[in-house]
Amino acid sequence: MVGDNERSLSRSRQVVCGSSSSALATREARRRTALIVSQVPRLGTIGLYCAAMRALAAVAACAALAIPLAAEQREPILDVHMHALAADAQGPPPLGMCTPSPGYPAWDPATPYGHLFIARFRTPACADPIWSPATDDELMNQTLAIADRRNIIGVLSGPAERVAAWVRANPRRFIRGLTFRLGDKDTPSPAALRAMHARGELQVLGEVTNQYAGILPDDPRMEPYWALAEELDMPVGIHIGPGPPGAIYLGAAGYRARMHSALTIEDVLVKHPKLRVYIMHAGYPMIDDLLAVLYAHPQVYVDVGIIVYNQPRPAFYRYLQAIVDAGFTQRVMFGSDQMVWPGAIERAIAVIDEAPFLSRQQKRDIFYDNAARFLRLGKEDIARHRSF
Repeated sequence: MVGDNERSLSRSRQVVCGSSSSALATREARRRTALIVSQVPRLGTIGLYCAAMRALAAVAACAALAIPLAAEQREPILDVHMHALAADAQGPPPLGMCTPSPGYPAWDPATPYGHLFIARFRTPACADPIWSPATDDELMNQTLAIADRRNIIGVLSGPAERVAAWVRANPRRFIRGLTFRLGDKDTPSPAALRAMHARGELQVLGEVTNQYAGILPDDPRMEPYWALAEELDMPVGIHIGPGPPGAIYLGAAGYRARMHSALTIEDVLVKHPKLRVYIMHAGYPMIDDLLAVLYAHPQVYVDVGIIVYNQPRPAFYRYLQAIVDAGFTQRVMFGSDQMVWPGAIERAIAVIDEAPFLSRQQKRDIFYDNAARFLRLGKEDIARHRSF
């Protein structure tokens, strides 16, 4: 009879330890213990004592396992590539986006490319597209809900007034950035950026999107901005990598594929050696150029914005693993680049979480530790993020 009870306890341990919460574990152990007590006439006093001790040990062991699991689920994530945009920033909503993209169809130039491009979002070719919210408030609120649920702190770029509105809605969730492009009618001067920084309204200059205008990082017009960022010790996030497929034919006439190369920023790095800069989109898909820059310039970091969820997993994993295998894991930061699709954030998290070649510590590095180091967060900042 004791042997039968031990088998019962073994099943109890399996159920308890397989449970995802300590509460469920405790309830199951109590149920099993009650069953054991009901068998007192058959087990005898000694048998009952041994069985009860084993049940209590199972509860203690599995509760101990459950506590770290719950803590791990609330570990903070730094998303260094978030946007505060209008709901129609990518076209009239709702727009459905497949993650990853199911492919890039050929275009017949006899018809406008924009028709082919927007059709991908009107009738997405996948079973579970992410649909963009219909209003500005819904876009902000859905993003904030995900940030709260997943304990995300985001470097937030966009128009200054919209960034400010999102920060007012939940100040603890955002680090203030600014979308910046030379030649735009509202491009701020270096003096204006200095004033914003002094007022606490600008902590990161980025996303710098000059690539869409065909402006290279070492363009002379950018020099006063690089000098300002270096002087103020203000991090810069610059778009070097993919935009929408066929961006040239969507109005970005100056955009060129060769500008995906991380080598385009090298002269800036040499001229401004104290500059803190991260390459948004990780120079995808030009891996050799990126690895050369990371090797030659140890201060450079990258983020994986959009490529983490837009590219097919085998392609993205090959790219990320090449960076990791070359020894640069501590220079990779998580970025979603969610634009008008809040749901893309959690899909991006899943891609990193499920990468079979990353260790638990490497995932933590990418999700938080690398960005905390790059942004020079203090111990108090880190403790506050973990308390959210």
